[in-house]
Amino acid sequence: MRKGQSLTKQRLAEAARRLFWEKGYESTSLQEVVERAGVRAGSLYYFFRTKEELLLAVLDNYVDMLWPAVIEPAFSRATDPMERIFAILEGYRQGLIYTGFAHGCPIGNLALEVSDEYPRAREKIAKNFEGWRTWIRKCLENAAERLPVNLDRQRMATFVLTVMEGAVMQARAEHSLKPFDASVEQLRDYFNRLLAEAATGERPPTIQ
Repeated sequence: MRKGQSLTKQRLAEAARRLFWEKGYESTSLQEVVERAGVRAGSLYYFFRTKEELLLAVLDNYVDMLWPAVIEPAFSRATDPMERIFAILEGYRQGLIYTGFAHGCPIGNLALEVSDEYPRAREKIAKNFEGWRTWIRKCLENAAERLPVNLDRQRMATFVLTVMEGAVMQARAEHSLKPFDASVEQLRDYFNRLLAEAATGERPPTIQ
C-alpha cells in the first residue's frame, strides 16, 4: 500500500472512530464518515467493503491506542502502582468533564450496541477489554508485596473494569460526577482494606 493510500485509510478509520464515539455505530452513516475524513466516497469502498469492516478497523485502532491514549498519560502522573490504577480511572473522569457527559467509554458503548449482532466485532471488543485488564493486573503485580498473597489479580482487574464502566454509565445517566466519585471512593476503600489485611496478616472485620 502506497503512503498516500495508507494515510487515506487512516483518515477514514479515524473519522469513523470519532463518529461512532459521538453518535454511535448505527446512527453514523458512511456518508458522514466520508465527509468527516474529507475524501471521496470511492476511497471508502476501496478500503472497506462494508460498514462492519470499518468497525473492525476502528476496534483494531483502539487496541493500538490503549497505551498512548489511556495508560501512558496515567502512568506519567503516578509512579506508585496502586495509584496508577486510580490515575487511569481519573482519566475517564476527566473525559466525562471534557465531553459534558455526552460520551462514555467508547469500547463500553460499542459493546452495548453491536456485540450481539456482529460476532467478529464482539471478539475485538473482548480483546480491547482484555488489554485494559492486563494493564490493571500489571499494576497489581507490581504491588504484590503489599497485597494479600491469595489475591486473584486477574479477577481483581476484572472488578476494576466493572467499577469503571458502571461508574461512567451512571455518571452519564445522571449528568453528574457523584456516582463516578462514589464508585471510585468505594474501590479505594476496598483496596485500603486489602492493604491493611496484608500488613497485619488479619482479614478486616466483615461490615454488617
